[in-house]
Amino acid sequence: MSVLRVRPTAPNTAGRVLDITPQSAGWRYVGFSVVKRARGETYSGYDALREICLVIVSGAARVTVDGVSFEHVGGRSSPFVDAPPGAVYIPMGRAFEVEALGDLELAVCSAPGNSGHAPRVISGETMAVIVRGEGTNRRFVRNILPDDQPAHSLIVVEVVTPGGHWSSYPPHKHDSPRQGEETALEEIYYHRLTPPQGFAMQRVYTDDRSLDEAVVVEDGDLVLVPRGYHPVVAPHGYDLYYLNVMAGPERKWIFRNDPQHEWMLQKT
Repeated sequence: MSVLRVRPTAPNTAGRVLDITPQSAGWRYVGFSVVKRARGETYSGYDALREICLVIVSGAARVTVDGVSFEHVGGRSSPFVDAPPGAVYIPMGRAFEVEALGDLELAVCSAPGNSGHAPRVISGETMAVIVRGEGTNRRFVRNILPDDQPAHSLIVVEVVTPGGHWSSYPPHKHDSPRQGEETALEEIYYHRLTPPQGFAMQRVYTDDRSLDEAVVVEDGDLVLVPRGYHPVVAPHGYDLYYLNVMAGPERKWIFRNDPQHEWMLQKT
């Protein structure tokens, strides 16, 4: 079993089915949980030192931050529906509660924060679909909390890759701080598949192959990307959704393509 693949568990008393901390991942920045709640059930949180982005992968919720409520956040029935997720940004040191308005799948993304930002609902209008790639490299991207929107550390994005297509491809990495050329960002991939009995593949590898793993992922799995290139492929017949959470010492997404495969980006 790959040390990079994390499988979901039965919900604990708080509804968590995945729970990644910097300590459990063996890194410094990214934390991530997935919570499942039924109508009327709640999930509460607080972190004195970390900012949080709540992503409602499916369902709808009432989100309250320090007594201020945001009503009916989210609403899509599935991450494969062509609609933006609900999302709420919460700075460090703010208590929050999420109340499910039906069946709810909630992602709790976190990273080191500061006190310089206000809580806010992230408007769906800022998450228009971006089509990236061509042919069987085509995928559909929504920037939930990109590096040009207010936050301290977090970058959050979701992607739908049609069956038979590649994603995060050509392979790229962001693990070395090179001014203006590459930033160092830890990253997680939270995977969903439809139909749910499917699987996908993700390779994580470095130039020197000191890390080189091909990971089989099933619906609800998470892949840790501490360093290296990390392409993904969705088999024929199974569409793949993934939620990316990134953070590092500089909040900027600057990546380096694998030079062995960068040729395919050159136009003839």
